[in-house]
Amino acid sequence: MKEIKFKGHSDELLSARLDVPSGKINSYAIFAHCFTCSKDLYAADKVSQKLAKYGIGVLRFDFTGLGKSEGEFGNTNFSSNVEDLIKAQEFLNSNYQPATLMVGHSLGGAATLAAATKLNDIKAVVTIGAPSNVANIQRHFSDVNIIKEKGEAEIKIAGRKFNVKKQFLDDIDHTKLLEIIKKLNKPVLIMHSPIDEIVGIENAKNLYDALSHPKSFISLDKADHLITKTKDADYISSIIAAWSSNYLDK
Repeated sequence: MKEIKFKGHSDELLSARLDVPSGKINSYAIFAHCFTCSKDLYAADKVSQKLAKYGIGVLRFDFTGLGKSEGEFGNTNFSSNVEDLIKAQEFLNSNYQPATLMVGHSLGGAATLAAATKLNDIKAVVTIGAPSNVANIQRHFSDVNIIKEKGEAEIKIAGRKFNVKKQFLDDIDHTKLLEIIKKLNKPVLIMHSPIDEIVGIENAKNLYDALSHPKSFISLDKADHLITKTKDADYISSIIAAWSSNYLDK
């Protein structure tokens, strides 16, 4: 594992880690974490490390304003997350080799789908518990009306406080993911738990229906949204490695 920093969409330094195999690196991937999470979340950590054992070098990083990255979370939005992913690819392209696989968890999955439409080197995308409508994330905000009236408000997610501005709401309201991914035309693997209480299973169906073939769906059966169990993280990693091997360069 290598500790790395690179410039994000606003030229502020983003904290990253590159998990690499002990032997030959067959390909590179970028992992996008969930909303207000970090690269060190259990799912991001375990899946990235496990993929490295399958010969895939994985770059995971904290989006601007989160974790150990610089910047203010309140100044970010879904579109800036997409731009951070593009910057991550530019970093790999300049210092290693371009990623050919993108893996995204929850809102990070939606961001990888959007980013992949702009990155020619990406050959396959995997989403884990991703929403089909990014605007639905505001259902988890208790102060949406205050944000709209006053321009910003402090919200609490998983016991942590975040400043959210109206521009964030405007951005997700204007992001039509199902329309965006119609232009993707790349292999996509959708992984979703049928008992996900944060992002319902209907989101997986919506994404699947909007995407072009080749597309695949894997049910994560009894997994929770945050993928907190080792067996689920191991299963996800093994499926990603097997599925993506059909599309990535050796």
